[in-house]
This record gives sequence, C-alpha cells and structure tokens, in this order.
Amino acid sequence: MLKKLNRSNIESVPAYPERIVQFGAGNFLRAFADWAIQELNEQTDFDSSVVVVKVTPGTYTELDEQDGLYHVYLQGIQDGQEVTRTQLITCISRTVYPYDDWAAYLDLAAQPEIRFLISNTTEAGISYDESDRADATPPSSFPAKLALFLCHRYQRFNGGADKGCIIIPTELVEDNGTQLQTMILRYAEQWGLEAGFMEWVQTANIFCNTLVDRIVPGYPKAQSEAILAEAGYEDDLLVMGELYHSWIIEAPDQIKQEFPVDQTDLNIKVVADAAPYRETKVRILNGAHSSMVPIGYLLGLESVRESMEHPVLGPFLQALIRQEVIPSMDLPADELEPFAADVFDRFRNPGIHHRLLSIAVNSSAKVKTRLVPSIKAYASKYGEVPPRLVIAMAAFIRMYKGQWQGETVPLNDDPAVIDWFRQQWQTQPSMPDLARAVLQYKPLWDEDLSQIPGLQDQLSTYLQQIDEVGLLPLLEKLKN
Repeated sequence: MLKKLNRSNIESVPAYPERIVQFGAGNFLRAFADWAIQELNEQTDFDSSVVVVKVTPGTYTELDEQDGLYHVYLQGIQDGQEVTRTQLITCISRTVYPYDDWAAYLDLAAQPEIRFLISNTTEAGISYDESDRADATPPSSFPAKLALFLCHRYQRFNGGADKGCIIIPTELVEDNGTQLQTMILRYAEQWGLEAGFMEWVQTANIFCNTLVDRIVPGYPKAQSEAILAEAGYEDDLLVMGELYHSWIIEAPDQIKQEFPVDQTDLNIKVVADAAPYRETKVRILNGAHSSMVPIGYLLGLESVRESMEHPVLGPFLQALIRQEVIPSMDLPADELEPFAADVFDRFRNPGIHHRLLSIAVNSSAKVKTRLVPSIKAYASKYGEVPPRLVIAMAAFIRMYKGQWQGETVPLNDDPAVIDWFRQQWQTQPSMPDLARAVLQYKPLWDEDLSQIPGLQDQLSTYLQQIDEVGLLPLLEKLKN
C-alpha cells in the first residue's frame, strides 16, 4: 500500500521564503514553471517558494490535500537514447482563492518578499473586460485581478520602487508581457486610479515577453502504476512532460542577478529580443508540423511519430527543414541546426502520441504563418522556389478538396475557407487555373502569392502529379 503524498509523509524539505505568486496551477505550469523553479532552488541559491492563486472560482483540492507536492515524469529522446526521469516538486507552499477570500489575496500583495509573478491563464486569459470594476472582489478578468493586486501593493508600500515585481506570463500570446501591462494601465485609467500608480507600474515593474515550449500530455495513465510504485507514494497530481523544454524571457539582462538561470543547465534564456527565437520556432518546429500534416494524412499516417519513422516521409521532412527552411532564414545555420535536431528527437518521442488531425485544425492560417514566409524567403534568396515546401503546400490544397481515395477528409477550419476551397476544386477548369486561384486569394494570404516567380507552375505540376503519379514517388525523389 502506497503512502499518500503530503508533507507529513515525506522527509523534511526546505521551507523557502514566498517570493513567487503563480496565477494558475494546471498541468503546463506544474510540469514547466514549477519544475524550473524546483531546479533553480536545487542548482542555485534562488531559494524561493511559490504561492498559487486560482484565478477562477473553485479550489485546487488535490493540491491542498497533497500540501502542494507532486511528481513530474519526463520522457524523451536524448542523443538517440530514450530517457525518463521522475522528480518530486516541493516548491509550492500554499494556495490562495480570491473568490473565497479576497482579503487573503490582497494580503499576499502586501508581502514584502514577493518579487515574481508568473501566470498561465490560457490564451483567453489575457483579455480585457470593460465591465470589470475596481470595487469588485474579485473582478472577472485576470488582467483586472492583477491590476488590483499591484495597486494594493503600490499603496501598501507607498509606491516604493523596490517593491515592484518581475512579471513573467507564459500564455501563448505574442508579446504577452506587453499586452498584460497595456491592459493593467487601461484599467488604471478606466477606474481613475492615481497617476503615481500608473507611473510605478511602468517604472518599478518589469513585464517580460516570453516564449515557452514543452509538450505536456498530462497524467500518464499507462505508466502511472509503475512510476508511483518506484516513487513510493500515491500522487493524484503526477504530471508527464517531454524532456525538452525552452523558456525565452525577453527582459533586461540584470534580472539574471535575481533569476539566475544562467547558473543552471536549464534551457532558459534571458534575451534582449525574443523575436528571432519566435521565428525559429514558427519556421522550423511549426513549419515541420504543417508540412507533415497534409502529406502524412494523404499517406494514411496517423501521428507525428509515425510520420518521422516513415522510410520516405521522415527523411523528406528532415531535408525540407535542413535544405529549404534553414537556408531561407537569416539566423546562423549553426544556431538553427541544433534546434532542428532537438525538434526531430521530440517528434520521435515514444511517450507522446500527437495526432496529425489535432495539428491540422485551422491549417489554412497555419500554412500562411508557418510555410509561406519560408517559401518567399527561399525564392527571394535563391531565385527559385523550394520544391519540398511547395509539395507540402500542394498536399494541403489537395487535402482541402475534402475527398481523398473515396473518403471524406475531416477538415476542421473556418467554414468559409473550407467552402471556398471545395468550390475552387469543383469550378476551376484545370490545375494551372486552380493553382492561380489559390495563390491569388488575398483573404487567405493577405497578398498575391502568384507574383512569386515559378511558384504557380511548380504548384500546378505537383497538384497534378499527386493524383496522376502518387505522392510517394514525388517524396522519394526529394528525400535526400
């Protein structure tokens, strides 16, 4: 019989000062941010604990029952070998529930040692609700709750410049820190808060834009019994993540004095500009996904791992990234190659079943942001279109015919886009006409892609060959 995981059942763990407030405690934050804080505590003298705030009604029952303790199970491929690790996370000290006890939330804002505010309230969390009021206990939106937290802190410490916070949102929203600050200032103005507070928000606090990356599937049902037997505890909050992680924090270099990630082996970087890192992720990782999905689907494959292990598609995708995407980018290849190698290792992770159709959602918008920039940059740089990326685009267009080998394709996209593609397939008299119509469709691309020399002809040829010759022979020619 396993012991229940809580603080009375484990050997004593250090009780560090509460210096971090974390908004949210979902799987991602626990397997990413709290895991990273645990590592910082173990590898450096960061010595900080986390107070979790629930930004929605209700409670974190299991987290309370387990005194903030839980295990993270990491699985991945490292240097070609499968690696697994299980780690006990002890850095969460307690939970605060603003909907049940607003005073406790404001008391937290008045704790002098608080320095870091971390959040993951989903993409929808960083949004402005005009109906939120300053006298609400609490207001509904996360930015409004944060505005009142900071306002109370400002008042409690008389606007002390040393009592500002370093705010590190992890929501998957571009310029998440800047957006959060803008909304807080907008609330301050809407509510008529004093000008001194608005100035303090801008000068005493650091709002970081971030880019986070780790796949977190959640509770590992299949392996849980073996993992917990080895750990020796019952743990309802066991969470699985991939081994790979990346946290890019756009902030002044001096925050490393307080957040000493450079003293660890973590893949966490404090940088002056996150844009190149965002471009790298979008063009390489997301670009590989959006190339793989339509081709893999048309080949009858189901998952990312299956696609990578396919004898033709796997090498084709590696060639697409290494010979077309990376050469089209301005960043040095020796920085991009290791990132690409990590991506392919991640795609082969046996612990993660990533379905192609789940990545296929809203493919039209994804092709625009993930593949088109590489096609344009490559054509501009080399005077010819990149054949593998054009095959991926052709496979996407073929998939959006809505029928493949007698079956209906389960498309999940804007209905207007799906209808438009179906109409083009029914009404365009030839493949060259279809290719031209798609490339000239500005509502999809915001530009006329038929102006890229050679793209229309190449796209038309590949569209024709997918049905006449078959996709596999096309890939075979370009897999090296």
